[in-house]
Order: sequence, then C-alpha cells, then structure tokens
Amino acid sequence: AEMSSWIWSSWCRSLRPGLRSGPSRGMSGSGRGTMNVFNREMKRKQKSWAASLPDSHQYDYLRDEVRAADDLSPLTFSLDSVERLFMTDVSRQNPAHRPTEIQTHRVLADEEFLPFRENTFDLVLSSLTLHWTNDLPGALRQIHQVLKPDGVFVGAMVGAETLFELRCSLQLAEMEREGGFSPHVSPYTTVTDLGNLLGQAGFSMLTVDIDEVQVYYPGIMEVMTDLQGMAESSCAWNRKSLLHRDSILAAAAVYQEMYGSNTGTVPASFHILYMIGWKPHESQAKPAKRGSATVSFGDLSKINQPSNKDPS
Repeated sequence: AEMSSWIWSSWCRSLRPGLRSGPSRGMSGSGRGTMNVFNREMKRKQKSWAASLPDSHQYDYLRDEVRAADDLSPLTFSLDSVERLFMTDVSRQNPAHRPTEIQTHRVLADEEFLPFRENTFDLVLSSLTLHWTNDLPGALRQIHQVLKPDGVFVGAMVGAETLFELRCSLQLAEMEREGGFSPHVSPYTTVTDLGNLLGQAGFSMLTVDIDEVQVYYPGIMEVMTDLQGMAESSCAWNRKSLLHRDSILAAAAVYQEMYGSNTGTVPASFHILYMIGWKPHESQAKPAKRGSATVSFGDLSKINQPSNKDPS
C-alpha cells in the first residue's frame, strides 16, 4: 500500500536545517499554546505495529476506498512531468509502496514538522493522517509554505461523525456498567472548520467535500480489531487504556440493538473529508471587485419569464 502521506515534486531542495524534535505532553511544538490532544509517540508505535502484521494488507480497504474516490480532475498536471516522488511517514516500518517508474525517496517525518524548505513542491498529497495532528492549523500552514506558488494541496482526512455508532455504544455501556464513561473514539474535525482552516492557512480556490463510507462487520470486536490493524485506534492522552469485560459485552449488545442490520451485522461509518487548495499566484483567476456587477440579483428571477413584447 502507498504511504499514508505523499509529497510529489518536480524537484526538491535540501532538507531544512535545525529540525526540532517532537513536542512534549501538554503543548504542541508547531504552534504556540496549542494543546497536545494526541500522543504522537503512541501513534507512531501503532503504525509500526500495524505495518509489521503479516496480513497488514487486509486492513487497507478503507484507504483503498479513499484512493478510489480521489478526484484530481481539477488538476492540470501530467504524471509524465513528475521527476521525483517523496513519501513521508512518522513510522520507520512502512509498508512497501506500489511500484512506480518515478524516482521515489522515503523520508521519516512528522506531519507537524515537515523537513522541507519553502517553495519546494508542485503538489502535496495527504491521505488519512492529518486527523491525528495536534496542531492542524500549523500543519496546513507548513504544507502551504513548502508548496511553490500555484502549487496545489490535495488531502483526505477523517471527519467529525466518524464511528459515531462505536462511540455511542461504548458510552452507553460504560454509563450503565460503571456509572461514567471515558473517551474511546478520538475527536475529529468538521467540514465547516476545515474550510476555515484552509483559508486561514493561505490557500485559495478551495474545494471541500464530504463522503460517507459505511462498512459492515460481524460485531463490535471485529470493528475494534480492524481499527487496530489500520493503525486508527485512539491515541488521545485522556483515553482509557483498558475496557472492562462487562462493558465490552454490554457495548456489543447496545451496538447490535441500536444499529444492527437484519442480517446480524453492524455498521461502522467513516466520514471522509476531501480538500483541494491552491497556493496563490498572480496567474490565478481573481474575484471581481466589489460593486463591479452589471446585473442585479433581482433580475435573475425574470430570465425564464416570457416576454410581453409583440414579436412583430
């Protein structure tokens, strides 16, 4: 399977010197005062463990679905012009990427600390990794910086309503069995917030879309097992490391009762946010100046109305 975060370029300058190490617990190093929600070291270990599984390819179906749904039709580049491909990941134990004739370089890098100089790449692709960053605004700003003017960023990340069935089932079960609940599903970004963050990062000509992928499983244990195989288990600092057996059994019953299908399977919903943003350039189309319109919105309703004038 391809690496989870891709960076394509016609050429690359030398790595940016003086890279900082990862942030300590409590604050994120990529933005002042940014709360550290996710344990990035744990996410690295989860990815390494998932990549070491002998049947790791069996858990790629969600990423394969996201890749199949990618729509690059607005882009006007040709793969024939791509000279080098840079594939980055936070884990050293990465699955082998698919064969390509393009010269490929693997770079061990954190999404929150991109080790590249400004104005380096023509295209940056990111697939299902940005939802684990502590400083999403800072990560988007860094992507904007490493792009050349008129360069484009294409990304896909998990959205806010992902795994709502699992979240609700676990919370209701723990409330009933333990008198309270702990978060087991990580918080995700909404589609409206994502559009605002892309604009604040400096991107123009934005396209943001959302798609729902629903996968059916025999039960809640299969859902959680596959999330581990995907390296998509929660790595939030406030997560509860262990689930009581009684709570798991209760959650399985709640899951089946509330969301189960007639065939006995249960769904898991993945809301995928797709985004395209361009780094501004003088050649790009610009909005017309305010007040330059020559047609009133009030006249739009009259377009399809028949004329009362005598055709003769």
